[in-house]
Amino acid sequence: MSVATCPGCVAHPEEKAAQIANAIGRRLIFSLPGVHCAGCIGKVERGVSELSGVLEARLNLSQKRLYVDADPNLSDLIINRLASFGYTAHGLDQDILQKGRDPAGRALLLRLAVAGFAMMNVMLLSVSVWAGAEGETRNFLHWVSAFIALPTVAFTATPFFTSGMAALRHARLNMDVPISLAIVLATVMSLFETWAGGEDAYFDAALSLTFFLLLGRYLNHRTRMAARSAALELAALETKTALRKGRTLETVPIENLVPGDVVLVQPGMAVPVDGTVHKGSSDLNKSLLTGESLPEAVEPGAQVFSGTLNLTGPLEIRVTGDAGDSLLRQITELVSLAEAAKSRYTGLAERAAAIYAPMVHLVAFLTFVGWIWVTGDLRLSLNIAVAVLIITCPCALGLAVPAVMTAAVSRLFQAGALVKDGAAIERLAEVDAVVFDKTGTLTVGTPRLAPDTPDQTLITAAGLASGSAHPLSRAIAEAAQERGLGPSQIGSVKEHAGRGVEGTLDGRQIRLGRAQWLGINSSDTDSVQSWLQVGDADPVALNFVDPLRSDAADTIKTLQSSNLPVTMLTGDRMEVARPLAQKLGIERVDAGVLPEEKLNVVKDHSPRALMVGDGLNDAAAMSGAFVSIAPASAIDATRATADIILLGNSLNEIPRAIRLARQARRRILENFSIAALYNLVAIPLAIAGFASPLAAAIAMSSSSIIVSLNALRLMRSQA
Repeated sequence: MSVATCPGCVAHPEEKAAQIANAIGRRLIFSLPGVHCAGCIGKVERGVSELSGVLEARLNLSQKRLYVDADPNLSDLIINRLASFGYTAHGLDQDILQKGRDPAGRALLLRLAVAGFAMMNVMLLSVSVWAGAEGETRNFLHWVSAFIALPTVAFTATPFFTSGMAALRHARLNMDVPISLAIVLATVMSLFETWAGGEDAYFDAALSLTFFLLLGRYLNHRTRMAARSAALELAALETKTALRKGRTLETVPIENLVPGDVVLVQPGMAVPVDGTVHKGSSDLNKSLLTGESLPEAVEPGAQVFSGTLNLTGPLEIRVTGDAGDSLLRQITELVSLAEAAKSRYTGLAERAAAIYAPMVHLVAFLTFVGWIWVTGDLRLSLNIAVAVLIITCPCALGLAVPAVMTAAVSRLFQAGALVKDGAAIERLAEVDAVVFDKTGTLTVGTPRLAPDTPDQTLITAAGLASGSAHPLSRAIAEAAQERGLGPSQIGSVKEHAGRGVEGTLDGRQIRLGRAQWLGINSSDTDSVQSWLQVGDADPVALNFVDPLRSDAADTIKTLQSSNLPVTMLTGDRMEVARPLAQKLGIERVDAGVLPEEKLNVVKDHSPRALMVGDGLNDAAAMSGAFVSIAPASAIDATRATADIILLGNSLNEIPRAIRLARQARRRILENFSIAALYNLVAIPLAIAGFASPLAAAIAMSSSSIIVSLNALRLMRSQA
């Protein structure tokens, strides 16, 4: 007898089973950049779950993603439903997102766990040897240790062996060459001593070396792989199908479209390809691509780009190019190239390794030659050379950076900033200029009605605006709600795509929309406006503002006091951007910049510039910037591109993050100094034969612990 999991299954078991069977493998994923609080979760999930054919909807607030179990054909219906709630949604491709999984991280974690387990067991056996076990008992314990250590080393040290061999094949040295040599020689010498019945075996040294080095490698990997590649996120954002017009409407992959085809784009849908408007008029939200804060009205003949969102009216678009040449694809390619360029940054650890690795081999080799020449004892000379290799093994150096990065990442997370790339903290400490995007970064990002709007004007305008999805209409409706004003009951409401809304009130025609639609020349004003006309009366202007973030001015002032010049970068017009910059005390403004131009503009400012942005139009510039930060309100693709994400709405975390990054850099340099001092004391002792491989392993572990404790001082930082 089976037990049903819900009342619906009891009432209609066959129907529910069929729905579940049909939904398997049909999970839809949407990006919702506008969700920001717990209240959004219930509103979105309930609203989507009410649709027929939707089995379940779950919103992940931190990722700003909605997961829906439903038929894929419902995708457009779900997007329209969300738009009616005021949420702009973008469909993501699940297959592409799954390519961003992290099997390398899981493999490192497995090796770390195996090495730690084996190390603890071999150390327990070694305690008996140290306690005085002799003869056959000692030999038996050595052989048991060998059976544990040999397969463990072969499995867990593979990352070091592979990297070291790759370096040698290219006739160069890296940090993994001395690491691999130390592990192999410690294991081989221990096996030889066990075979010969010697008193000492160093399997615990080989395993402890492997464990500590794997720990450093895993910490470093986690800081680099905290998020998927931005290029994957951008590719997942792209619309994969289009409604092609022919004798009938048919859904086709965008790769099958050719220049000259006509596609239908309904309100609430994203434009799938680049083209020109063939028929219809509407408002397009282009903020993802251009950063322009307001929708753009389009009519037949206007050029449109993939990735923009159709807001108000149906459009027929004639395809002008291949899907592979779209503007969204070009931005994706720019992001990929910029990420590759940034990955060439050489951190402090890599620079230290370039000097340290050759020195380690030279010292160990000279030690071996010297002892052979003095004593002629091959076994003694090898043991001392192995001790030198172990004691000089760059374990402390290997932990110096990851330990500090992990502490810094944790400290910044507590302060409200998520660091996705540990190397970004090193780069952040070196920045000498800061570039801010305007819309959505320094400003709130959504238009709001000016507070001086009269109540009666607002009541009338809200009656028309309540039925429109246009951002300015939503701002009017929200302003009326905030003031507690009920909208007028207006009849025969009709929306004219790209122009405005009209209706009737007490027998009079009322229109709300663009100045040109009402016959007004408003080219003299720099403000964002909509116009309301009641009957034959003169039209009244409704002014809108995109408010500055409350802490933007303080953040700019703090950065400038730290001798960091600040620039505003925007796709908006100069007459809109300049007044905001003056309020913030920003002298340099670059306005009207296209997405593909932003990367070069940022690099022109400084090769070590920090870029702060939130839109898709900022993605390439943020990837190519020396280091980048995105607010939590940024879209998924931009948050994936950024090195650091602000978890709250405060920009004050930016100067705080810079201060902590500079502290982290000092801790790294201190750790290098500790490692150098350790080597200055320990190497002469090992060369002189006063340190066995076991003592060398203990000394190496002690230096690693000291380095880690120094890194933890960052957790108490007040930056």
